[in-house]
Amino acid sequence: MPRIPFHYVDLRTFCYETEDQKRVERALRTFLPEDFEITRTESEGHHGDRIVVLSARVENADEVRYVLARLTELPEFEGLLAELDERVTENTELFLRLDKQAAFGGEVRRGDGITLRAKVEAYPAKKETAVENAREALERAEALDPPSDDGE
Repeated sequence: MPRIPFHYVDLRTFCYETEDQKRVERALRTFLPEDFEITRTESEGHHGDRIVVLSARVENADEVRYVLARLTELPEFEGLLAELDERVTENTELFLRLDKQAAFGGEVRRGDGITLRAKVEAYPAKKETAVENAREALERAEALDPPSDDGE
């Protein structure tokens, strides 16, 4: 398999006091390989309400491929490719916001609730190189078999 030009992919979402933590975790797992470890950190909101931050860092190449393959299911995937220049920073990081409610239902859509931050490999570490590397990796991921929901 070709090399994946990402150092890691971070996924993060918040579980507010009014939300069911298991449901929010299920939404985050839409983008993660089966049984992937999720970190939980408790925080406090402005009004003293409890907020649980759920996050996962994907570093293994096969697991990063899994996340990228899920992203190719975006209805506007071609649009994502077209706007990579706006989504990759000068620090070679790719940012994307994903719809937490849709993810709970197993769908992959852009929206609010889940933040994806991916560190793109780029030598030299320049935005233009990172954009091209991210584009090539996402285009290759589109050719991968999409991950199945039953873990196969």
